[in-house]
Amino acid sequence: MENYILYEEVGKGSKSVVYKGRRKGTINFVSIICSDKSKRAEITNWVRLTHHIKHKNIVTFYEWYETSNHLWLVIELCTGGSLETVIAQDEHLPEETIREFGVDIISGLHYIHELGVLFCDLTPRKILLDGPGTLKLSNFSFSKCKGENLEEFFAMVGSEENIGDAGDLTPRRNLKNRIKGSPVYAAPEVIRGEDFTVSSDFWSLGCVFYEMFAGRPPFFSESFSELTEMIVNKDFLPPQGMSLAKPSSEFQSLLNGLLQKDPLKRITWPELLRHSFWKDAFSGSYELDQTIGIPGEGVEDHTKEQPQSPDNTHKSFRIDNPDGLRPKSGLCGEANESIFLLSHQDIEKKIKSLIFTDSDLIVSPIIDNPKIFKPTPVRFDVKTLGFPAHSGEKLASLKEPDWNDFMTQLCSLLDSPEKTAPRAKLNLISYLCTVSAHKEVATRMINSQIFSALIQQLRGAPNWDILMMLFSVNLCKHLISLQAITLLTELIRDNFRNSKLKQCFLPSLGELMYTIAVQEEKKDHPREIWTVPLAAYTVLMRCLREGEEPIIHHVTAKIIENVCTTITSHVQGFITGEIGPALWYLFTHSTVDSLRITAISALCRITHHAPTTFQSVIEKVGLVSVINALVTGIAKVQQYMLTMFATMLSSGIHLQRLTQEKDFVTKIVRLLESHSTATRAKAFLVILQVLINNKEMLLLCCQSRLVMYIERDSRKTTPGKEQQSISEYLSVCLELLIHHIVQELPGILGDILKALSNVSGRKHPSTFQAKQLKMCLPNMAIILHLVTSQVFRSQVITEKFLYNFGTLLNQIKSVDTGETNLEGAVGQAASDELIRTALSAFEAVTQHPVLLTLHHSPVVDAILPPLVSLVSSQNVEWRLFSLRLLAETTSLLVNHEVVADGRKEGLQSNSTFMSLVRNILLPQYDKILLEPDPVPVYALKLLVPLTEYSPAFIRDIEDSNLVSYLFQMILTHQDNVLGNAIQNVISLLNNLVLHKGTNMKLLYEQGLVHHVSNLIVETSALYLEVDDKIRLKTANAQLLQLLDILHCMLKYTSGVVRLVIQAQKNGQEADAQAAEDLLLVNRPLTDLISLLIQLLPSEDLEIFENTSQCLSLMAQLYGVDSQDSMTTDNMESFAQVLLMRREPKHQKLLLRVIKRLVFQNEHLMVGSKK
Repeated sequence: MENYILYEEVGKGSKSVVYKGRRKGTINFVSIICSDKSKRAEITNWVRLTHHIKHKNIVTFYEWYETSNHLWLVIELCTGGSLETVIAQDEHLPEETIREFGVDIISGLHYIHELGVLFCDLTPRKILLDGPGTLKLSNFSFSKCKGENLEEFFAMVGSEENIGDAGDLTPRRNLKNRIKGSPVYAAPEVIRGEDFTVSSDFWSLGCVFYEMFAGRPPFFSESFSELTEMIVNKDFLPPQGMSLAKPSSEFQSLLNGLLQKDPLKRITWPELLRHSFWKDAFSGSYELDQTIGIPGEGVEDHTKEQPQSPDNTHKSFRIDNPDGLRPKSGLCGEANESIFLLSHQDIEKKIKSLIFTDSDLIVSPIIDNPKIFKPTPVRFDVKTLGFPAHSGEKLASLKEPDWNDFMTQLCSLLDSPEKTAPRAKLNLISYLCTVSAHKEVATRMINSQIFSALIQQLRGAPNWDILMMLFSVNLCKHLISLQAITLLTELIRDNFRNSKLKQCFLPSLGELMYTIAVQEEKKDHPREIWTVPLAAYTVLMRCLREGEEPIIHHVTAKIIENVCTTITSHVQGFITGEIGPALWYLFTHSTVDSLRITAISALCRITHHAPTTFQSVIEKVGLVSVINALVTGIAKVQQYMLTMFATMLSSGIHLQRLTQEKDFVTKIVRLLESHSTATRAKAFLVILQVLINNKEMLLLCCQSRLVMYIERDSRKTTPGKEQQSISEYLSVCLELLIHHIVQELPGILGDILKALSNVSGRKHPSTFQAKQLKMCLPNMAIILHLVTSQVFRSQVITEKFLYNFGTLLNQIKSVDTGETNLEGAVGQAASDELIRTALSAFEAVTQHPVLLTLHHSPVVDAILPPLVSLVSSQNVEWRLFSLRLLAETTSLLVNHEVVADGRKEGLQSNSTFMSLVRNILLPQYDKILLEPDPVPVYALKLLVPLTEYSPAFIRDIEDSNLVSYLFQMILTHQDNVLGNAIQNVISLLNNLVLHKGTNMKLLYEQGLVHHVSNLIVETSALYLEVDDKIRLKTANAQLLQLLDILHCMLKYTSGVVRLVIQAQKNGQEADAQAAEDLLLVNRPLTDLISLLIQLLPSEDLEIFENTSQCLSLMAQLYGVDSQDSMTTDNMESFAQVLLMRREPKHQKLLLRVIKRLVFQNEHLMVGSKK
């Protein structure tokens, strides 16, 4: 599998992202779509319809992949964007451009129609432009072949995807809605429920042409029901082009033909191609019909391509051909998401874009915020108002004259000089407070004379009650007035010690400042009226100081929080040297959690604009104090703290200090235990930044269980209460971290190899070399963590990794033999830990046979040879460990199904490995087999695959005089017949007797008959009596092997006897004595006849067949010279098995055996009477 480098993001959908990419090692740029697996049906449909298509007006499909989390579609890169973007930018396209674009669109559409494919969802978004300006059809997700049911295909793909995962099954009833596409461009008959046709594609084409000219589709409404009503029943309005220009008669005629309600009256292909609007673009050689090619031929010269009839749809398009629709798997090479690599520059850019999320910048109101203070209910007396108390809705609906009269009446009441006026004004203002909560009423009040009157009342209010109520009226979020801000600032400053008044005025000031900042961000008004006086910032800074009431602190922090959410110049007024420490003081000294969260959130948002703000906090209170704040139990605080640390790391402030602070890193990793998805995502992001700048921290992270946390969050989560966007955010952060760690591993292993190589063969390493070793060797634990992880394993275990790992084992061999004095440099404990960890890492690989067999060559060539050498180690632990790994690996390589694929010669052809086994291992086996368990067990386990894999190895065993040790092993372990040692001896004996070239005489001399007989008796007893299913399975497998051995022994004897008889018949010399001796040696096997008869009724077919064959051979060779063979129990066994096995061949064999037994028994009875 080839890798791709991802560059910038060029598009994004609800469940997919489009990247500009490049195939690694080439200069071929492509478009790479990363899609959620929930879109499998759509992507698979796109692939099946386009994977053989080559046409200049259709986006070319290259390949697709499936990784652990996504589907990746690699297609042709179109740098010109979509037709939708062109229309949005230009609004109206001239007819000449529409003609030029239309030729491309029609060429592509005609091509797929000739292939029997309907586009079904033709929209401007799905028409792309390449660099030279050629238009191409793209995204065939909802396309299909004529007459087929796309719902069936989606259901079939969905069922394949969701086998074993019923929770993700898409209900069949939802499929129809899923594949409808955009209703704006749907034909009337499709809206009515009819199937897609060529005519329905023409309707969509007409909608696209109409939108190119008019800047909008012919039918559009926010209401779906209204939209469908328009499409089905209403005529489209004549389009208006640039400067209200009318279309030409030719273009209007084209639209009339395409947008005909009745599909039978709609334009046809011949009419469309000959239409006058195209000015003979498709005439002459009728070029279009000559550019139709048969899929799969990959013809570049389109003038030579021939059309294909719809009735002869290419088989690759068909629904009944799903086998070829399989993406390449990330598990067969570099594995997983890392095949799509981000450039380093793009990684940094990606990290910066991920630091702040929408959840970090949530804005809540300052006025009437229940977390700050309990809102005071506003009441007024209707009877004493002196005018009708209209509701907000009623006031909003007043016509302009009535509104003006009402405002005039209010102003006159405000200006009343009567003595009772203050109470009446208070009642009036209370009423205004109530109605100004209505947005439209507040807006109309601002633009009327009442607003100026309220400002004047605010300046000269005779008492605080009226002043505070006036404040409430003026505090609407839509107020934009420098006069109001200045007045509020003066009132707060002049009455700074009046806490109650400040509580009323500060929220007003804050809402005004935030509203101004938002308006500037939107650029809705001229900048001149948005200036906030510096005095306002000064007053707010005074409100942050120690000694103020918590409510004042909270309101001020909330103002800073909201304003600093915007990206405007108004934020700069808060960026001072004292703002950071002041907010930190609120956070650390407040006892109210809501205030603490607001303070740290405000600090976080200021840090977004000026990272030095957080730096000033660290420098004043100390890094340790700031780090300790991470362990607070408030998830939001942790989220904001992590965001600030990520911002600092991204900007380079305190970079070295933070990335080398172990306590900081361990606390960040500990936050991965948080229940908050956002907090965990941020923690992963900060860890990524730390590791990018200091890879030495990866070991500490692994020791702090980072890999475990990654595995937990990499598992597919079921939808919960948290928003899907937060889960997606976590996934992105996690993938970036995984990608980085995977990319770092080769360097870590390379550093270890380099450090070991520098001291290889040296008895006295230098001080520098010792220091280098102490730095690098502990990182071996990182490799162990990654290869034991299901997330990393398949990504890091590559062919190159295994070859390098073989080099590492060779270095370890040098250390073990004393050639390299590693202990002198790093100490005994560190040296032993390196060897133990390295062997454990490869042990983890052996637990996954697929990886072993996938990378067969490096395992055999690079890893097995040093393991053979380590078996000779003086260290018992390394000797046992290496022997076990050697046995496990060899057994897996031999027994796995990949061996049957023509690679069986792998071990045998590796002369280095086999020669090491012959020259180093075999001479030691006599001693190894006598060592305490479990050393002999693994030694025997290694011999089993070697003898099975390489028959020539049997001769080596015979020459090494190991046969006697095998039978000695049986005696040593006779108390545990089903143990691993006995199992391995039986497997080895089975391989020996099966091989035609084996020296059987040697086996017989060592007691083969006696030992096999005993083992069959003991194993059969366990097989017939044991109740434990696990032990029964073991006894079954072992008994089958013993019966195989018995059968081979009898067959061998039968073959020798047959040769002697044939030679005597032909008058040739024959060694009759040898045959008689062999029969005599095997005669004790006849004692097993009764036992074998008892095994015949076994439910296991293999045991029955092997047993019956052995009985048949015994009956042929020896007859039965014992009356015990025809006992009542044996006869019952025969009767039972004859009823069980009805197959003719089985019954013939059984009857033949019974006949011989009966005949021999009668003969014995006659002999006894005589």
